[in-house]
Amino acid sequence: MSKGPHYIGIDVGTGSARAALLDISGKIIADSTHETRTWRDTRDHRIFEQSTTDIWASICQCVRDVLSESGVPPEDVKGVGVDATCSLAVTDEHGGPVCVTGGKECGGQGERNIILWADHRAEEEALLINSTGSKVLDYVGGTMSLEMEIPKILWLKKHMPASEFAKCMFFDLPDFLTYRLTGSLARSNCSLVCKCSFVPVGVEGSEGWNAQFLSQIGLDDVVQQGYEQIGGTSGKNGMVLTAGQAVGTGLSAQAAKELGLMAGTTVGSAVIDAYAGWIGTVAGRFTQGSGGELSPQPKLRDSRGRLAAIAGTSTCHIVQSEQGVFVPGVWGPYKNAVFPGWWMNEGGQSSTGQLIDFMIKTHPAYEELKKLAEERKTNIFDVLASTLDDLKKEAGTTSLTYLTKDLHFYPDLHGNRSPLADPRMRGSIVGLALDSGLGDLALKFNVTLEAIALQTRHIIEEMNVHGHKIDSIYMSGSQAKNAALMQLLADVCDVPVILPHSPSAAVVVGAAMLGRFAAEVGARTGDLKTHEEAERVSEQTKEDLWQIMIDMTQPGKQVAPSSSPADKKLLDAKYHIFRQAIDIQRSWRKLMEEAAK
Repeated sequence: MSKGPHYIGIDVGTGSARAALLDISGKIIADSTHETRTWRDTRDHRIFEQSTTDIWASICQCVRDVLSESGVPPEDVKGVGVDATCSLAVTDEHGGPVCVTGGKECGGQGERNIILWADHRAEEEALLINSTGSKVLDYVGGTMSLEMEIPKILWLKKHMPASEFAKCMFFDLPDFLTYRLTGSLARSNCSLVCKCSFVPVGVEGSEGWNAQFLSQIGLDDVVQQGYEQIGGTSGKNGMVLTAGQAVGTGLSAQAAKELGLMAGTTVGSAVIDAYAGWIGTVAGRFTQGSGGELSPQPKLRDSRGRLAAIAGTSTCHIVQSEQGVFVPGVWGPYKNAVFPGWWMNEGGQSSTGQLIDFMIKTHPAYEELKKLAEERKTNIFDVLASTLDDLKKEAGTTSLTYLTKDLHFYPDLHGNRSPLADPRMRGSIVGLALDSGLGDLALKFNVTLEAIALQTRHIIEEMNVHGHKIDSIYMSGSQAKNAALMQLLADVCDVPVILPHSPSAAVVVGAAMLGRFAAEVGARTGDLKTHEEAERVSEQTKEDLWQIMIDMTQPGKQVAPSSSPADKKLLDAKYHIFRQAIDIQRSWRKLMEEAAK
């Protein structure tokens, strides 16, 4: 059994909940994952719904699993940190689930009480919001995404009985989880600033919530209730905490019983899952040179050039700066999202891992691919790699880029999050042949990876043009295991890609770091009772959080750009075509809209 203090990280992703038990060095002692359920609507592809009841049950099972597997007694767990997807959780005044499904059930009791981040039902509401020209839009890249919480709350206002809407509490999912853990209604800067149109007090005269904006779009009743439904006002009827600050008095007796932990165990203020990935990677060192020596220990200021790419179902691209950087089509700048006084920008691709799966599974040769993987006792990606090697030999080339030079894919099948901020963008492919075989599937798989890398370059270029100086990509998430994609990212973006020690665990490790920070800082400062006290302590202890990130991030490795001059020329040409595809699609859309009038 591992000795010393331990910390638990809880991560709720799109399709699963996970808990990991870590020691003070960041080593994972025990780890458990359980699937969570997502409901889709066969009549409406925009709908994605989940359940807080289902997610909480999975979390409890995961935590009990890691305690059982590790043999660590509950009293040795000193802190719990949490992250989750930026999905809208809707409850009644007592935390019970309120149904978000369209139709007569909306607003009643029902398990389906989460509108998942990927849900795109609120398109009209987002259009209305973006027509206001409100100052709050400047802090989401100029355009509020329909994936954010305010459009979804407005959709519920329109579809739910007024009497039921008035009784609802609305949480970004990370904040719901700290509420469920502690009973405290304190919200996180990360969730409020990044997803709920909250601009920190003092930023260009902001008072936090913008009453004029909310009233203008039809949420005046939320304003009249003192914003209590969405977190209240700091210093009056609410508390806003920066990442990892201790929430309330720790685990409630009921939550502790269900998790198998001790009541009062410190719980850190949560972050959105992508930001936990940033926390779990950007302070990391990596091996370099032939001798395998470690890179220097980074300072907080070094985070400025390090883009964290958190790549699973979708991909988020997060970079920090000391001053607010305004990038059209890129979310932010978000002040205090993790570190007090620092700003974050967040780019993103709505569908990447999901896109790869879709392109493979919808191809006519998918069944053949699965059969070959079974026969060879391997996985489908090894078969695809082998098939591409065979195709290169047949073509007399060593270059995958050359192999797909006449096949071009634009990847926004689920709309564009960044840097176009256009949910109406759709995918396109040019260079189709009358071929439905395994070779064709392998080529389309490769060109999908190319498209993801090309779009990442587009996002990075827009960030750099407007003031960032990105010099490296710090990866995490399931896609970091895709060696071909990692090399493409390095080659296409012309920067090194840093892979963490355990790519799939970086997010949950980031959450555990917040648990440690809450426990250690909370032991020194005691309970935070006022917003002013929380702000003062946050500023005083930010270097403590950075040091914990350094101490608990185990060394990773570097993937350097390696494309040949010929491949670089091909990739640059593909990028030019990629940018042209955007202009062509938009011009075609305009032509058809005019024709349809």
